[in-house]
Amino acid sequence: MSKIVVVGGGAAGMLASIIAARNGHQVVLFEKNEKLGKKLYITGKGRCNITNACDVEELFNNILTNKKFMYSSIYGFTNHDMMDMLSECGLKIKTERGNRVFPDSDKSSDVIAVLQKTMKKYGVEINLDTQVLKITSDEGRVTGVVVKKGKETLNVSADSVIVATGGVSYPTTGSTGDGHTFAKELGHNVTELLPGLVPFNTKEEWVKELQGLSLKNVEVSVFCDNKEIYNEFGEMLFTHFGVSGPVILSASSYIKSDMLKKKLTMTIDLKPAMSEEQLGQRVLRETEANVNKAWKNVIENFIPKKMVPVMLDKIGIPGDKKMNSITKEERMRIVAALKKLEITIVGLRGFNEAIITRGGVATKEINPTTMESKLVKGLYFAGEVLDVDAVTGGFNLQIAWSTAYAAGISVE
Repeated sequence: MSKIVVVGGGAAGMLASIIAARNGHQVVLFEKNEKLGKKLYITGKGRCNITNACDVEELFNNILTNKKFMYSSIYGFTNHDMMDMLSECGLKIKTERGNRVFPDSDKSSDVIAVLQKTMKKYGVEINLDTQVLKITSDEGRVTGVVVKKGKETLNVSADSVIVATGGVSYPTTGSTGDGHTFAKELGHNVTELLPGLVPFNTKEEWVKELQGLSLKNVEVSVFCDNKEIYNEFGEMLFTHFGVSGPVILSASSYIKSDMLKKKLTMTIDLKPAMSEEQLGQRVLRETEANVNKAWKNVIENFIPKKMVPVMLDKIGIPGDKKMNSITKEERMRIVAALKKLEITIVGLRGFNEAIITRGGVATKEINPTTMESKLVKGLYFAGEVLDVDAVTGGFNLQIAWSTAYAAGISVE
């Protein structure tokens, strides 16, 4: 039996500790917060999007950074393996639109409770309010950790250490980059850290006028110097600073740091189910059916009422103009505005609002099968601390589960 120290009590840390303990090791977990799973608690707006029930091959299509690094660990512990494990541990789960998996209760606290109960079942020693200050090593091998609990500083020996400290997003949950510091101190490279799955700041004032308006079934495209870098169909939201919502958050992961210095724009297709020609025919039919109505009253048949003033201004047709006076050229302007509403992106929101961290411990220095460092024997990394990220939909948590399982099953 080896003594394993797990640093961090989030998603990856909890699962890694369960797997290592189930495998017969003595496992000690240190969490600097007052409770486990603090970030997990707020994921999915408090519902916890546990994973995605898609085919395993499709998982890789949704991983954006270092997907090849994830092959071994995901095939070693798939999304369906995680669903089965949680079910066996007593958690009822359900699958919703987009194959998103949630606890049946819609309470993330139930996911945490099941994991904590399983940790106790296998004898994991849980130390809360305990901060790991340093990971110690000697001649290229881990020897333990230095921890601070209250006013006391202790040296804890270990045969292996699993670092599962998360990234730097939502720092109030304890994700303050500790794992990156440990990695650097032990000779690892950490790639540039950027906020991931984060809303956009936008230039146009009219966007802020639409604050609170949610658009469903729209198509969003993002362009860098007029070259399309992202296109997706789904839901978005206007805010007091710009735009947010599922398609916007996923789009943010396609924006590299150097792109922020270039021309960034996005377009919204408000009627993606129709081609420009079909929409043109629809506008013509509305014109013929409402000849004596004011244009401002007819446009409500195409868009939410809150958007009417903005669209009237953008299209440039006086609102009181009768439909029988709308010209062919004006109909073309209406179609263009509905199919390609353009917004200027001026930046991304910060880490305080980022769901994940992009960047992390360089994967080329980690064994993809075991998650063990190639530089320091007995040192393992799991979860968001690694330079791997994906779009929304439960894929980032699956990265955490798969890498945690690989580390937990491999420690010795």
